Amino acid sequence: MPIEAALVKPVVDALLALFRRGETLHLKHDAEAALREAIRELLLANPDENKAEARIAIARAAGILSEDVVLAEDMLKKHRATKGRTTGKAATGRKRKPAAPAKAADKTPGKAAKPATKTAGKAKKKPGA
Repeated sequence: MPIEAALVKPVVDALLALFRRGETLHLKHDAEAALREAIRELLLANPDENKAEARIAIARAAGILSEDVVLAEDMLKKHRATKGRTTGKAATGRKRKPAAPAKAADKTPGKAAKPATKTAGKAKKKPGA
């Protein structure tokens, strides 16, 4: 019996090592897919930063150290930097002026507002007089 027990332990250890290796490969495959999704998310017009950051963290936790991780982190950092500068501005970069409040008396129906002229206070001279 002791000979059989001595042979079973290495076989079980080898099977467990193969199982762990397969699990690690599966984890890395899922992490690479998450990293691709993070880069794809950051390329959108309005990306979800939290989702992209979580996917980058998954890739880092799985031990993926590639240029794709660095690229995704750099894209996230640049997006956050530009987002703060562009919120609340018009397309031309100038802020909008608030609309002037209209008076109720100026909005009488049927009458048009008269434009102000320079000669409004002076009397007009008649020709020949």
